[in-house]
Amino acid sequence: MRDFLTVFERLLAHFGPQHWWPGETPFEIMVGAILTQNTAWSNVERAIANLRAAGALDARAIVAADPERLAVWLRPSGYFNVKARRLRAFCRWYLAEGGFEALRRQDTPALRRALLAVQGIGPETADDILLYAFERPVFVVDAYTRRLFSRLGLTDTQAYEPLRAELEAALPRDVALFNEYHALIVQQGKSVCRPRPRCADCCLRAECAFRRAAG
Repeated sequence: MRDFLTVFERLLAHFGPQHWWPGETPFEIMVGAILTQNTAWSNVERAIANLRAAGALDARAIVAADPERLAVWLRPSGYFNVKARRLRAFCRWYLAEGGFEALRRQDTPALRRALLAVQGIGPETADDILLYAFERPVFVVDAYTRRLFSRLGLTDTQAYEPLRAELEAALPRDVALFNEYHALIVQQGKSVCRPRPRCADCCLRAECAFRRAAG
């Protein structure tokens, strides 16, 4: 495979646009980014539906909610007690910072540092929020990204920050591109480039180093 942009073009031609991230508002996208840790998106949708039905899909309502009740609403997302604490911590920070309009005025490095300082927000979650809620050109690296590019022979690193920097340096700094590319990688990772890969179904197989090595 020649480069990262070629991979994007092949995946887009094969799967088509993915229309990510699901969410009616930037705040809902942020909530989804926190709840999707270690679970399937379908489970996150159920938890968000619970918050919406309870009139609690709002930072102030989440902070004011009884902790046990909040955990019940989040139960479908798994690790619900941990996620309830993390979501409350995020919402307290979000309100203390002045909400979305105040946060969006920060430059990307400062906003990323602030997000990473919030309890339970790691690099992948922070970058999900930056890319999809604040529309910043930050590439999200996840397990699918590491697996795909390692198998294609395009990177020698599995570490988050070096791989993110490598991708951002190699691609045009474009929010729409990063958005679509991450979504396509997830689709490829779920349907084809799985732990036990379905190489026969892969649109990248002709130039895949992993497939060549496996014979």
